[in-house]
Amino acid sequence: MDNQELTVVVEKALEEIRPFLISDGGNISLVSIEEDIVKVRLEGACVGCSINQMTLRNGVEASIKKHAPQIKKVIDISSVI
Repeated sequence: MDNQELTVVVEKALEEIRPFLISDGGNISLVSIEEDIVKVRLEGACVGCSINQMTLRNGVEASIKKHAPQIKKVIDISSVI
């Protein structure tokens, strides 16, 4: 799977999880895919949420890995300037 196809697959996975994030006042966007690591940016209420790392691992990462098992890790870069 080339990078363009992988991007489409990852975006599809994010679309599955996005309604849950939006219902809590947050959102997520894809920043980049480098090798087997997906970088995302949590937005809105997700940025300051005390359980955002649990959501990232158990929700976002699980959804992405279901669609793209070659992905090893999902990283939130919300706090990176």
